[in-house]
Amino acid sequence: MRKFVVWPNELDVRLSRRYGRTVGKEFAVDGPTIQEIVDAAESLGMKVVELDENKLNPRLAGLDEEYRRRGMVRIESKHPKGKSLKMIGQKIREIRKTRAKAKDKKSKSKRKKR
Repeated sequence: MRKFVVWPNELDVRLSRRYGRTVGKEFAVDGPTIQEIVDAAESLGMKVVELDENKLNPRLAGLDEEYRRRGMVRIESKHPKGKSLKMIGQKIREIRKTRAKAKDKKSKSKRKKR
C-alpha cells in the first residue's frame, strides 16, 4: 500500500499546473473540499490515514485567497498517486451529480405540494 498526501489544489480545475493541479482538467473539479476528497477516497476503498483541515499547501502562498483551499488528507491506496487522484476526481463528480439530482427531486416535490 502506498501512502501519499492529497491537497485540494491538486484536483482544482480553476488552478493551473503551476499552482499545483496535478490531474488533467477532465479529471479535475471546481473547488473540491476536504470532506469531498475524504468521502470519495473512502468510497473507492482507500484508507484515510490523516486529516488536517488547517494546513495550506506551500505552492499557494502567492495565490489570491479566493483560490486557496486549506486542508490536507493523507491517504493509503494500492494505486499510484496519479491514478488515485484521477479516480478521486471522477468520484467527486459522481457524488456531486447524485446530490444535485436529489436536490432537484426535493425542489420538484415541494413545488407539486403547493
